[in-house]
Amino acid sequence: MAHQPAVTLIGVPTDIGAGHRGARLGPEALRVAGLPEALEARGVDVRDLGNLDGPRNPWTAPVQGYRHLDEVVAWNHALMEASYAELQAGRMPIMLGGDHCLGIGSITAVARWCREQGKDLRVLWLDAHSDFNTSDVTPSGNIHGMPVACLCGLGPDALTKLGGTSPAIKPSQMHQIGIRSVDPEEKRLIKTHRVDVYDMRYIDENGMKRTVEAALAGIDENTHLHVSFDVDFLDPSIAPGVGTTVPGGVNYREAQLVMEMIADSGRMGSLDIVELNPLLDNHNSTAELAVDLVESLLNGWTNRSHALHAPAARLHLTRQCWLRTSLPPRSLQPNPVIERCSGKPKEKPMKRVVALMLLSMFSVALLAGCNTVAGAGKDVQKAGEKVEDAAKGN
Repeated sequence: MAHQPAVTLIGVPTDIGAGHRGARLGPEALRVAGLPEALEARGVDVRDLGNLDGPRNPWTAPVQGYRHLDEVVAWNHALMEASYAELQAGRMPIMLGGDHCLGIGSITAVARWCREQGKDLRVLWLDAHSDFNTSDVTPSGNIHGMPVACLCGLGPDALTKLGGTSPAIKPSQMHQIGIRSVDPEEKRLIKTHRVDVYDMRYIDENGMKRTVEAALAGIDENTHLHVSFDVDFLDPSIAPGVGTTVPGGVNYREAQLVMEMIADSGRMGSLDIVELNPLLDNHNSTAELAVDLVESLLNGWTNRSHALHAPAARLHLTRQCWLRTSLPPRSLQPNPVIERCSGKPKEKPMKRVVALMLLSMFSVALLAGCNTVAGAGKDVQKAGEKVEDAAKGN
């Protein structure tokens, strides 16, 4: 009998490192979009830890080049401890962000665990940005633009030594795909430290298949692959719900191919989903797209012990279903809300519809200037359960 794969969802509701409010609603948006149910439907043992607690966003100016440093450290320390505990328990941690400064905590935990287990760590950073700024070169002081630099040992001791070892990773362990927005001095640092970057020009010239093959080259059974998925990796035409959109990003077909190739490798052991901002989304469509892609990302992992090659079969169906040879590749943007091979809209349970409505209400409240939405996730869940019970006649 095949071993049932086990994942743990860790919500980290903060936009402490970002330049826009709203990413702290990301964990609930992913839950409303059906992430736990989607994974359970694939035979995954899903444990949802709920949301971690941490300091509020004070929304203050940078101090010595960093905004909210103490708060960023507190959130990342909590995430590091939670992620490490799940790895020790033999479960895959999936971090639901939250902004991308949280990659410091999650990857520091994974790096520590890999050192203890004698495993080789490789980080796949799917993002529009390199996130290699430091306090000397940052134009904003927002720490969500600095996590890769901090992981590689460039930054304040409180972050570079978060797990007791600095640097947490070597630059050679970091492989970035989809990059298309890099500050001038940041580019110099990337070249100096020889980070492996596959920007959008490289992808346009070589294709996504060759790009992912290059980024995954050399991995083996002793490799732990950590995927850090920033939703702004995707083109804003299909993923508007992010704080820092950059045109010319990865389209739907390319994103599916990336996820399927990672799944085929069978080596992913941890995952971040970050920078989802429901305040800027269109009816939670970006969250639903993210869930769709994560399903593909975990498809090969859940079938790893089976003789059937499910990822390859799924890839064939995807291509067959959406093939439109008369259109140029980047204009092919199928609606992720539609089931790819059925042509029928996904049915949303009543609870999810109401939860989405409440999530929108909380988003409006934040835009109106409210400082906090206390217990938002619990309120969404409770309201949804009440309406579903009413619909059943209970």
